[in-house]
Amino acid sequence: MNCWLLLRLHSGDLRISLLPLYCSLSQRALSSRANIHSLRESYRLLQLPDDGASGPAEVKEAYLRMAKLYHPDSGAPTADAALFSQIEEAYRAVLTHLGRQKSVSQYNQSLEEEEDDKVKGNAPQHRHYLSFEGVGSGTPSQRERQYRQIRVDRATDQVLEYRRKEMEKAAAEEGAIVTRDARLRSKKIKITQAVERLVEDLIQESMARGDFQNLSGTGKPLNKFDHNPYMDPMTHNLNRILIDNGYQPEWIVVQKEIRETIAKMREKLQKVRASLGEPMRHSETLQWKEHCAVFADELGKLNKKVDNFNLVVPLMSRQMVHYSLKRELEKILKTDQLLRQEKEREKEMKQDEQTETARTSQHTRQGLITWMQNLLK
Repeated sequence: MNCWLLLRLHSGDLRISLLPLYCSLSQRALSSRANIHSLRESYRLLQLPDDGASGPAEVKEAYLRMAKLYHPDSGAPTADAALFSQIEEAYRAVLTHLGRQKSVSQYNQSLEEEEDDKVKGNAPQHRHYLSFEGVGSGTPSQRERQYRQIRVDRATDQVLEYRRKEMEKAAAEEGAIVTRDARLRSKKIKITQAVERLVEDLIQESMARGDFQNLSGTGKPLNKFDHNPYMDPMTHNLNRILIDNGYQPEWIVVQKEIRETIAKMREKLQKVRASLGEPMRHSETLQWKEHCAVFADELGKLNKKVDNFNLVVPLMSRQMVHYSLKRELEKILKTDQLLRQEKEREKEMKQDEQTETARTSQHTRQGLITWMQNLLK
Protein backbone atom coordinates (compact mmCIF):
# COMPACT_ATOMS: atom_id res chain seq x y z
CA MET A 1 0.00 0.00 0.00
CA ASN A 2 1.46 3.38 -1.09
CA CYS A 3 0.65 7.03 -0.24
CA TRP A 4 -1.63 7.65 -3.30
CA LEU A 5 -3.76 4.66 -2.43
CA LEU A 6 -4.17 6.03 1.11
CA LEU A 7 -5.28 9.38 -0.34
CA ARG A 8 -7.96 7.68 -2.42
CA LEU A 9 -9.31 5.81 0.58
CA HIS A 10 -9.81 8.98 2.62
CA SER A 11 -11.34 12.25 1.59
CA GLY A 12 -11.28 15.88 2.64
CA ASP A 13 -9.27 17.29 5.50
CA LEU A 14 -9.09 13.95 7.22
CA ARG A 15 -7.21 12.59 4.24
CA ILE A 16 -4.84 15.53 4.33
CA SER A 17 -4.20 15.21 8.09
CA LEU A 18 -3.63 11.43 7.97
CA LEU A 19 -1.35 11.57 4.95
CA PRO A 20 1.98 11.91 6.89
CA LEU A 21 1.03 9.10 9.26
CA TYR A 22 0.12 6.69 6.48
CA CYS A 23 3.28 7.55 4.58
CA SER A 24 5.49 6.87 7.59
CA LEU A 25 3.71 3.56 8.25
CA SER A 26 4.13 2.45 4.68
CA GLN A 27 7.82 3.40 4.69
CA ARG A 28 8.36 1.43 7.90
CA ALA A 29 6.64 -1.63 6.44
CA LEU A 30 8.72 -1.42 3.29
CA SER A 31 11.93 -0.94 5.26
CA SER A 32 11.09 -3.88 7.53
CA ARG A 33 10.47 -6.09 4.49
CA ALA A 34 13.75 -4.95 2.97
CA ASN A 35 15.57 -5.58 6.26
CA ILE A 36 14.11 -9.08 6.47
CA HIS A 37 15.17 -9.77 2.92
CA SER A 38 18.67 -8.40 3.49
CA LEU A 39 19.00 -10.34 6.77
CA ARG A 40 18.10 -13.59 5.02
CA GLU A 41 20.62 -12.76 2.31
CA SER A 42 23.26 -12.11 5.01
CA TYR A 43 22.59 -15.51 6.62
CA ARG A 44 22.81 -17.10 3.17
CA LEU A 45 26.18 -15.46 2.45
CA LEU A 46 27.52 -16.70 5.78
CA GLN A 47 26.11 -20.18 5.05
CA LEU A 48 24.02 -20.15 8.23
CA PRO A 49 20.40 -21.20 8.77
CA ASP A 50 18.07 -18.18 8.37
CA ASP A 51 15.87 -19.13 11.35
CA GLY A 52 17.94 -16.90 13.67
CA ALA A 53 18.95 -19.73 15.97
CA SER A 54 22.69 -19.14 15.50
CA GLY A 55 24.62 -17.51 18.32
CA PRO A 56 27.43 -14.92 18.16
CA ALA A 57 30.13 -17.61 18.42
CA GLU A 58 28.68 -19.57 15.47
CA VAL A 59 28.36 -16.38 13.41
CA LYS A 60 31.98 -15.44 14.11
CA GLU A 61 33.17 -18.95 13.23
CA ALA A 62 31.24 -18.83 9.92
CA TYR A 63 32.73 -15.39 9.13
CA LEU A 64 36.28 -16.62 9.76
CA ARG A 65 35.67 -19.67 7.62
CA MET A 66 34.42 -17.54 4.72
CA ALA A 67 37.28 -15.06 5.17
CA LYS A 68 39.81 -17.88 4.74
CA LEU A 69 38.15 -18.73 1.43
CA TYR A 70 37.39 -15.31 -0.11
CA HIS A 71 39.73 -12.74 1.54
CA PRO A 72 41.99 -11.15 -1.10
CA ASP A 73 45.11 -11.67 1.04
CA SER A 74 44.36 -15.29 1.95
CA GLY A 75 46.18 -16.67 -1.10
CA ALA A 76 43.35 -19.14 -1.77
CA PRO A 77 42.24 -19.80 -5.36
CA THR A 78 38.69 -18.71 -4.43
CA ALA A 79 39.76 -15.22 -3.23
CA ASP A 80 37.30 -12.50 -4.34
CA ALA A 81 37.42 -8.93 -3.00
CA ALA A 82 33.85 -8.02 -4.02
CA LEU A 83 32.37 -11.16 -2.54
CA PHE A 84 34.37 -10.70 0.65
CA SER A 85 33.05 -7.14 1.07
CA GLN A 86 29.51 -8.51 0.80
CA ILE A 87 30.35 -11.20 3.35
CA GLU A 88 31.77 -8.57 5.74
CA GLU A 89 28.59 -6.42 5.39
CA ALA A 90 26.46 -9.51 6.00
CA TYR A 91 28.50 -10.33 9.12
CA ARG A 92 27.95 -6.84 10.52
CA ALA A 93 24.22 -6.96 9.73
CA VAL A 94 23.82 -10.32 11.48
CA LEU A 95 25.70 -9.08 14.55
CA THR A 96 23.49 -5.97 14.68
CA HIS A 97 20.38 -8.15 14.45
CA LEU A 98 21.61 -10.41 17.26
CA GLY A 99 22.36 -7.39 19.45
CA ARG A 100 18.84 -6.06 18.92
CA GLN A 101 17.35 -9.43 19.80
CA LYS A 102 19.43 -9.54 22.99
CA SER A 103 18.38 -6.07 24.05
CA VAL A 104 14.71 -6.89 23.39
CA SER A 105 14.95 -10.11 25.43
CA GLN A 106 16.62 -8.24 28.28
CA TYR A 107 13.88 -5.59 28.18
CA ASN A 108 11.17 -8.26 28.29
CA GLN A 109 12.91 -9.98 31.18
CA SER A 110 13.10 -6.73 33.15
CA LEU A 111 9.39 -6.19 32.53
CA GLU A 112 8.63 -9.68 33.82
CA GLU A 113 10.73 -9.06 36.93
CA GLU A 114 8.90 -5.80 37.59
CA GLU A 115 5.56 -7.60 37.24
CA ASP A 116 6.74 -10.26 39.71
CA ASP A 117 7.84 -7.59 42.18
CA LYS A 118 4.49 -5.90 41.90
CA VAL A 119 2.69 -9.19 42.50
CA LYS A 120 4.89 -9.91 45.53
CA GLY A 121 4.33 -6.42 46.91
CA ASN A 122 0.58 -6.77 46.56
CA ALA A 123 0.49 -10.16 48.29
CA PRO A 124 -1.78 -10.41 51.34
CA GLN A 125 -0.20 -9.67 54.70
CA HIS A 126 -1.03 -13.03 56.18
CA ARG A 127 1.36 -14.71 53.66
CA HIS A 128 4.35 -13.28 55.56
CA TYR A 129 3.49 -15.65 58.41
CA LEU A 130 4.02 -18.65 56.15
CA SER A 131 7.81 -18.07 56.37
CA PHE A 132 10.11 -18.64 59.39
CA GLU A 133 8.10 -21.84 60.14
CA GLY A 134 5.35 -19.68 61.62
CA VAL A 135 7.54 -18.70 64.59
CA GLY A 136 7.59 -15.31 66.27
CA SER A 137 5.47 -12.20 66.25
CA GLY A 138 5.79 -8.59 65.20
CA THR A 139 7.30 -7.14 62.06
CA PRO A 140 9.06 -9.39 59.52
CA SER A 141 12.50 -8.22 60.71
CA GLN A 142 11.61 -8.97 64.34
CA ARG A 143 10.25 -12.38 63.40
CA GLU A 144 13.45 -13.09 61.41
CA ARG A 145 15.65 -12.30 64.45
CA GLN A 146 13.44 -14.49 66.65
CA TYR A 147 13.65 -17.33 64.13
CA ARG A 148 17.47 -17.07 63.98
CA GLN A 149 17.70 -17.30 67.78
CA ILE A 150 15.43 -20.35 67.77
CA ARG A 151 17.64 -22.04 65.15
CA VAL A 152 20.76 -21.31 67.24
CA ASP A 153 19.12 -22.83 70.33
CA ARG A 154 18.05 -25.87 68.33
CA ALA A 155 21.59 -26.41 66.96
CA THR A 156 23.04 -26.09 70.47
CA ASP A 157 20.65 -28.73 71.77
CA GLN A 158 21.58 -31.07 68.95
CA VAL A 159 25.31 -30.65 69.64
CA LEU A 160 24.83 -31.32 73.36
CA GLU A 161 22.74 -34.41 72.62
CA TYR A 162 25.41 -35.72 70.21
CA ARG A 163 28.16 -35.18 72.81
CA ARG A 164 26.11 -36.93 75.46
CA LYS A 165 25.61 -39.98 73.22
CA GLU A 166 29.32 -40.11 72.34
CA MET A 167 30.32 -39.91 76.02
CA GLU A 168 27.90 -42.71 76.91
CA LYS A 169 29.25 -44.83 74.06
CA ALA A 170 32.88 -44.22 75.12
CA ALA A 171 32.04 -45.03 78.75
CA ALA A 172 30.36 -48.28 77.71
CA GLU A 173 33.35 -49.30 75.57
CA GLU A 174 35.79 -48.45 78.39
CA GLY A 175 33.75 -50.46 80.86
CA ALA A 176 33.74 -53.44 78.47
CA ILE A 177 37.52 -53.18 78.03
CA VAL A 178 38.11 -53.00 81.79
CA THR A 179 35.88 -56.02 82.35
CA ARG A 180 37.64 -58.01 79.66
CA ASP A 181 41.11 -57.10 81.03
CA ALA A 182 40.08 -58.12 84.53
CA ARG A 183 38.75 -61.44 83.22
CA LEU A 184 41.94 -62.14 81.25
CA ARG A 185 44.12 -61.17 84.23
CA SER A 186 42.26 -63.48 86.57
CA LYS A 187 42.48 -66.29 84.03
CA LYS A 188 46.21 -65.75 83.65
CA ILE A 189 46.70 -65.80 87.43
CA LYS A 190 44.77 -69.05 87.69
CA ILE A 191 46.85 -70.65 84.92
CA THR A 192 50.11 -69.47 86.51
CA GLN A 193 49.13 -70.82 89.89
CA ALA A 194 48.10 -74.15 88.36
CA VAL A 195 51.44 -74.44 86.51
CA GLU A 196 53.38 -73.58 89.64
CA ARG A 197 51.50 -76.23 91.65
CA LEU A 198 52.12 -78.80 88.91
CA VAL A 199 55.85 -78.01 88.81
CA GLU A 200 56.09 -78.17 92.57
CA ASP A 201 54.33 -81.55 92.62
CA LEU A 202 56.69 -82.91 89.95
CA ILE A 203 59.72 -81.71 91.91
CA GLN A 204 58.47 -83.34 95.09
CA GLU A 205 57.81 -86.62 93.26
CA SER A 206 61.31 -86.57 91.74
CA MET A 207 62.87 -85.88 95.13
CA ALA A 208 60.86 -88.77 96.64
CA ARG A 209 62.13 -91.12 93.91
CA GLY A 210 65.72 -89.94 94.48
CA ASP A 211 66.25 -88.47 91.02
CA PHE A 212 68.30 -85.59 92.46
CA GLN A 213 70.70 -87.75 94.50
CA ASN A 214 73.12 -88.49 91.62
CA LEU A 215 73.78 -84.83 90.81
CA SER A 216 77.34 -83.59 91.02
CA GLY A 217 77.93 -81.53 94.13
CA THR A 218 75.07 -83.02 96.10
CA GLY A 219 75.15 -81.84 99.71
CA LYS A 220 77.86 -79.28 98.99
CA PRO A 221 77.41 -75.51 99.11
CA LEU A 222 77.00 -73.66 95.85
CA ASN A 223 80.10 -72.11 94.39
CA LYS A 224 80.04 -68.35 94.15
CA PHE A 225 79.55 -67.27 90.57
CA ASP A 226 80.64 -64.09 88.89
CA HIS A 227 78.33 -61.28 89.85
CA ASN A 228 76.24 -59.65 87.10
CA PRO A 229 75.16 -56.16 88.17
CA TYR A 230 72.38 -56.07 85.53
CA MET A 231 70.60 -59.23 86.73
CA ASP A 232 69.03 -60.48 89.92
CA PRO A 233 71.55 -62.70 91.85
CA MET A 234 69.03 -65.53 92.18
CA THR A 235 68.28 -65.53 88.45
CA HIS A 236 71.98 -65.37 87.62
CA ASN A 237 72.78 -68.37 89.85
CA LEU A 238 69.92 -70.40 88.40
CA ASN A 239 71.12 -69.70 84.87
CA ARG A 240 74.63 -70.81 85.76
CA ILE A 241 73.32 -74.04 87.27
CA LEU A 242 71.32 -74.78 84.12
CA ILE A 243 74.32 -74.09 81.88
CA ASP A 244 76.64 -76.27 83.93
CA ASN A 245 74.21 -79.20 83.73
CA GLY A 246 73.91 -79.05 79.96
CA TYR A 247 70.61 -77.19 79.68
CA GLN A 248 70.09 -75.27 76.45
CA PRO A 249 67.33 -72.75 75.69
CA GLU A 250 64.63 -73.76 73.27
CA TRP A 251 65.68 -71.36 70.51
CA ILE A 252 69.24 -72.73 70.50
CA VAL A 253 67.96 -76.29 70.13
CA VAL A 254 65.62 -75.28 67.31
CA GLN A 255 68.40 -73.38 65.53
CA LYS A 256 70.67 -76.43 65.74
CA GLU A 257 67.93 -78.67 64.32
CA ILE A 258 67.31 -76.27 61.41
CA ARG A 259 70.98 -76.14 60.46
CA GLU A 260 71.40 -79.94 60.67
CA THR A 261 68.25 -80.49 58.60
CA ILE A 262 69.27 -78.14 55.78
CA ALA A 263 72.75 -79.67 55.69
CA LYS A 264 71.28 -83.20 55.31
CA MET A 265 68.88 -82.02 52.60
CA ARG A 266 71.69 -80.37 50.63
CA GLU A 267 73.92 -83.43 50.93
CA LYS A 268 71.14 -85.76 49.79
CA LEU A 269 70.28 -83.68 46.72
CA GLN A 270 73.99 -83.22 45.96
CA LYS A 271 74.43 -87.00 45.82
CA VAL A 272 71.43 -87.32 43.50
CA ARG A 273 72.91 -84.75 41.11
CA ALA A 274 76.31 -86.43 41.20
CA SER A 275 74.72 -89.76 40.22
CA LEU A 276 73.25 -88.22 37.09
CA GLY A 277 75.16 -87.55 33.90
CA GLU A 278 76.45 -84.28 32.44
CA PRO A 279 74.61 -83.29 30.35
CA MET A 280 71.52 -85.11 31.59
CA ARG A 281 69.40 -87.28 29.34
CA HIS A 282 65.63 -86.95 29.16
CA SER A 283 64.98 -89.67 31.72
CA GLU A 284 67.61 -88.19 34.04
CA THR A 285 66.00 -84.74 33.69
CA LEU A 286 62.64 -86.14 34.78
CA GLN A 287 64.28 -87.90 37.72
CA TRP A 288 66.03 -84.64 38.72
CA LYS A 289 62.74 -82.72 38.61
CA GLU A 290 61.08 -85.29 40.90
CA HIS A 291 63.88 -84.97 43.45
CA CYS A 292 63.66 -81.16 43.21
CA ALA A 293 59.91 -81.31 43.95
CA VAL A 294 60.55 -83.43 47.05
CA PHE A 295 63.28 -81.01 48.09
CA ALA A 296 60.84 -78.08 47.68
CA ASP A 297 58.26 -79.74 49.97
CA GLU A 298 60.87 -80.41 52.65
CA LEU A 299 62.16 -76.83 52.30
CA GLY A 300 58.62 -75.47 52.88
CA LYS A 301 58.35 -77.46 56.12
CA LEU A 302 61.76 -76.19 57.16
CA ASN A 303 60.70 -72.58 56.53
CA LYS A 304 57.78 -73.13 58.92
CA LYS A 305 60.32 -74.18 61.54
CA VAL A 306 62.21 -70.96 60.79
CA ASP A 307 59.02 -68.97 61.49
CA ASN A 308 58.59 -70.73 64.84
CA PHE A 309 62.23 -70.08 65.67
CA ASN A 310 61.84 -66.36 64.96
CA LEU A 311 58.93 -66.24 67.41
CA VAL A 312 60.95 -67.62 70.34
CA VAL A 313 64.42 -66.19 69.67
CA PRO A 314 65.12 -63.38 72.19
CA LEU A 315 67.31 -61.20 69.90
CA MET A 316 66.39 -59.64 66.58
CA SER A 317 69.93 -60.14 65.30
CA ARG A 318 69.55 -63.92 65.81
CA GLN A 319 66.49 -64.27 63.61
CA MET A 320 66.74 -66.30 60.40
CA VAL A 321 65.38 -65.75 56.90
CA HIS A 322 63.57 -68.28 54.74
CA TYR A 323 65.56 -70.64 52.57
CA SER A 324 65.05 -69.95 48.86
CA LEU A 325 64.50 -72.94 46.57
CA LYS A 326 66.05 -71.17 43.58
CA ARG A 327 69.15 -70.17 45.54
CA GLU A 328 69.59 -73.66 47.01
CA LEU A 329 69.34 -75.33 43.61
CA GLU A 330 71.83 -72.87 42.12
CA LYS A 331 74.29 -73.65 44.93
CA ILE A 332 73.91 -77.40 44.42
CA LEU A 333 74.41 -77.15 40.65
CA LYS A 334 77.41 -74.88 41.07
CA THR A 335 78.94 -77.22 43.65
CA ASP A 336 78.35 -80.16 41.32
CA GLN A 337 80.15 -78.36 38.50
CA LEU A 338 83.10 -77.60 40.77
CA LEU A 339 83.27 -81.23 41.91
CA ARG A 340 83.16 -82.49 38.32
CA GLN A 341 85.90 -80.07 37.31
CA GLU A 342 88.01 -81.19 40.26
CA LYS A 343 87.51 -84.83 39.26
CA GLU A 344 88.56 -84.01 35.71
CA ARG A 345 91.72 -82.31 37.00
CA GLU A 346 92.52 -85.30 39.23
CA LYS A 347 91.97 -87.62 36.30
CA GLU A 348 94.27 -85.58 34.12
CA MET A 349 96.91 -85.52 36.86
CA LYS A 350 96.73 -89.32 37.18
CA GLN A 351 97.08 -89.70 33.44
CA ASP A 352 100.09 -87.40 33.47
CA GLU A 353 101.66 -89.40 36.31
CA GLN A 354 101.05 -92.66 34.49
CA THR A 355 102.59 -91.25 31.32
CA GLU A 356 105.58 -89.96 33.22
CA THR A 357 106.01 -93.33 34.99
CA ALA A 358 105.81 -95.20 31.70
CA ARG A 359 108.30 -92.82 30.13
CA THR A 360 110.70 -93.23 33.06
CA SER A 361 110.45 -97.03 33.00
CA GLN A 362 111.02 -97.08 29.27
CA HIS A 363 114.07 -94.86 29.62
CA THR A 364 115.43 -97.09 32.40
CA ARG A 365 114.88 -100.20 30.32
CA GLN A 366 116.67 -98.65 27.37
CA GLY A 367 119.61 -97.67 29.60
CA LEU A 368 119.83 -101.20 31.02
CA ILE A 369 119.82 -102.72 27.54
CA THR A 370 122.51 -100.33 26.42
CA TRP A 371 124.66 -101.16 29.46
CA MET A 372 124.29 -104.90 28.80
CA GLN A 373 125.25 -104.45 25.17
CA ASN A 374 128.34 -102.47 26.13
CA LEU A 375 129.24 -105.15 28.67
CA LEU A 376 128.92 -107.95 26.12
CA LYS A 377 131.09 -106.05 23.66
